[in-house]
Amino acid sequence: MGAPAGVDGREPRFEPVVNDAPGELTPEQIARFNADGYLKPFRIFDPEEVAANRRYFDRLLDGLRQMGDGRDAYALNGYHDQCRGLYDLVTDPRILAHVADLCGPDFVCWGSHFFCKLPGDPRTVPWHQDAPYWPFESARTITAWLAIDDTDVGNGAMQVIPGSHLLGQLGWRDATGPTVLPTELLGVEQYGRAVPFELRAGEISLHADLLAHGSPANHSMRRRCGLTIRYCPVAVRAGKSDWNGHSILCKGRDPAGYWANVPRPAGEDLTSKAWQRAVQAG
Repeated sequence: MGAPAGVDGREPRFEPVVNDAPGELTPEQIARFNADGYLKPFRIFDPEEVAANRRYFDRLLDGLRQMGDGRDAYALNGYHDQCRGLYDLVTDPRILAHVADLCGPDFVCWGSHFFCKLPGDPRTVPWHQDAPYWPFESARTITAWLAIDDTDVGNGAMQVIPGSHLLGQLGWRDATGPTVLPTELLGVEQYGRAVPFELRAGEISLHADLLAHGSPANHSMRRRCGLTIRYCPVAVRAGKSDWNGHSILCKGRDPAGYWANVPRPAGEDLTSKAWQRAVQAG
């Protein structure tokens, strides 16, 4: 893992959402997303579904441990094209209805990653922006963060700096201490006051890929797991090969046929994925 891809000369910029007739969100919410870079919370799953989602994640995590190859609780990265249950989560119509109002009528899911902080996990997700880590030619990815467990300040909830997505790529340095990313933003306090993303299990938040965010260590005795799901319009292009090869066409059409649109997996395949060497921050 090296520096964010944004240092290659790209200058990612936020593109405001223009949607005069949203279906799930309100015009006021879209205006707030453009101004703040995020929206929350939205209830997606009922208590029975929440319990089923948690059991499903537990099975995946147990499956990784049984493979005995050293992968940890953060290693469930990009398996939406190999695991049927995960494919079904990222294509859930209730999530897609919210995303469509921000991405437009034609969009894909290109990535997913469970960020699981086990009880007492000392690692942080340092302050960062997502877009500089990714090789896309435009900063138009929307992340849906699905709470698998309740997440709050006590167990290491994600924090964001409202409005930071409007500042372009921010300065960074090599990260220090136990972290899950190689770099961190410089002096985030100068950009505003941090807002914690406290969510109940089964709720989602939505945020822009240039929004400054991070999360502290989990010093509690409670797990904090969330699934990040990455969506972008079909018009987006990647500057590196294979970043379009694990995608799902979630809504609409892809006239150019650029995105892979993988089929629903037959089962749950946890074999290692070489393409995950690319960092997918969250």
